[in-house]
Amino acid sequence: MALIDIKVPDIGDFDEVTVIEILVKPGDTVKADQSLLTVESDKASMEIPSSHGGVVKELRVKLDDKVKQGSIVLVLEADASTAVAPAAEAAAAPAVSAPAAPVAQAAAVAAPVAVASVPAAPVAAATPAAAMPAHEPTAATGQLPHASPSVRKFAREIGVPLAEVKGSGLKGRITQDDVQGFAKSVMAGDIRTQAQAVKAPAGSGGDGAALGLLPWPKVDFAKFGPIERKEMSRIKKISGANLLRNAIMIPAVTNHDDADITDLEAFRVSTNKENEKSGVKVTMLAFLIKACVATLKKYPEFNSSLDGDAIVYKNYWHIGFAADTPNGLMVPVIRDADQKGVLQLSQEMGELAKKARDGKLSSAEMSGATFTISSLGGIGGKYFLPIINAPEVAILGVSKSTMEPVWDGKQFLPRLMLPMSLTWDHRVIDGAAAARFNAYLGQILGDFRRVLL
Repeated sequence: MALIDIKVPDIGDFDEVTVIEILVKPGDTVKADQSLLTVESDKASMEIPSSHGGVVKELRVKLDDKVKQGSIVLVLEADASTAVAPAAEAAAAPAVSAPAAPVAQAAAVAAPVAVASVPAAPVAAATPAAAMPAHEPTAATGQLPHASPSVRKFAREIGVPLAEVKGSGLKGRITQDDVQGFAKSVMAGDIRTQAQAVKAPAGSGGDGAALGLLPWPKVDFAKFGPIERKEMSRIKKISGANLLRNAIMIPAVTNHDDADITDLEAFRVSTNKENEKSGVKVTMLAFLIKACVATLKKYPEFNSSLDGDAIVYKNYWHIGFAADTPNGLMVPVIRDADQKGVLQLSQEMGELAKKARDGKLSSAEMSGATFTISSLGGIGGKYFLPIINAPEVAILGVSKSTMEPVWDGKQFLPRLMLPMSLTWDHRVIDGAAAARFNAYLGQILGDFRRVLL
C-alpha cells in the first residue's frame, strides 16, 4: 500500500474548472476509475475519476474551489496493482445525459424512465477531450437542465423529470436535495408533474381537452355569491385521478339484485351476544367477505386481472373494503380472507378501519386486493354504481338492508333484504356470468351453510 496523490487529468481546453460536487469523503473505499468529484466549466460538467483503487485518506479540495490539470484533489492509500490503464485516465470526458422524460402516477412519482445517454467520443491519449455544451438555466426549452451527471443519474433512477426541478445551487444548479425535495412534494400531492397534469387530470379540476373533450368550464363563482375555497386533500387528489381513469377506461356494467339476509342477520345478532365478552363485534361485512370468497372460487374470472391480451387468474383471495375517513375514501385489504373465520375478519377489519381513520395505513395494507366490497349499509340508500378498482375486474356495492314484504307462493312475509350492486368489466366478464355470480352470492347469504360446499 502507498499514499498516492490523485490529480486532475487532462480536461481539454479549459484553464480552470469549478468543483461543484464531491462524491467521496475520507475513509471511503473507492475503485479504480470510480468518479471522485464533479467539475464544471462554462461549457460542460464532467466527473473526475480515480486512477487507483484504495481508501481516501485526505481531501485537498472543497466545493466551489477552482482546479486545473495537475491539481491534487485527494490523497489515496492505494494498491499500485489497481491503477487504471494510461489510456483510461488520459482525459476526463464530459458526462452529459439527455433530460429525463416526465412521467405520471396518481399516488407518487412514477417508475424510473429509460433515458438515453450521449456517450463521449473515444479520445486518444494525446488528444484533449471535446467539451459538450452545457445547459444554461435561462436557455430555451430543449437544452439540458443545469445538473451534474451523478444528479442526472439519481433523477433517472427515481423517475423525476429533471427539467421541472428548480435548482438551488450555484448559478441555479440542481442538487440531489432539490431532486429529493421535488419527489417528496409529488408524493405529498403538493405539486404535479407536467405529465400528471396531461395524463391524469384529477377530479372535476381536470382539463377535458387532455381527453379530447371540451375543456372544463372556468367560472368566477364569487360573482354569484359568497364562497369558501378549500384545497382537496392528498388522498382525494390521488383517488380522484384513479377513479377518473377507471371510469373512462373500463367498459363497466352494473347488475342490481336483492339478497334475503333475514336468517343471517339473526345469526349475526346471536353470535355477538355469545361473544360480547371478547370485545369483537361481528358485522354483516364479515359475512359478506366470506360469501364473496366462496362465490369467487366458483366463478374465478371475477378474481382475475387483465394483463395485455391475457387474463391472470389469481389463486389467492385478498378482499378490499372501502373505508370512509375524514380525509377521503381509503381501501384497506384483508389478505387471505379464505383462511380466516368471521370473528377474525371482524377484528382485522376494525383494526384496519381505525388505522385508516387515523391516517396510519401503510401502502402494503392497501395493495394486492383481488376483489373489493363497498358498503353503504350504515348510511342508507338503495342501489348505486360502484367504480371498479383497477386492476381488479369487479366490485360489489351493498346498501342499507330494509324489511320488505316477500311473496313465498302463498303469502307475503316480512324479510330483511340487502340491495346489491355488482359492477364488472365487460372485457373479461359477460352478462350471463354476472347474473350467475349475483344469484349464487344471494343463495349463500340466504343460507350461509352453503359457504361450506
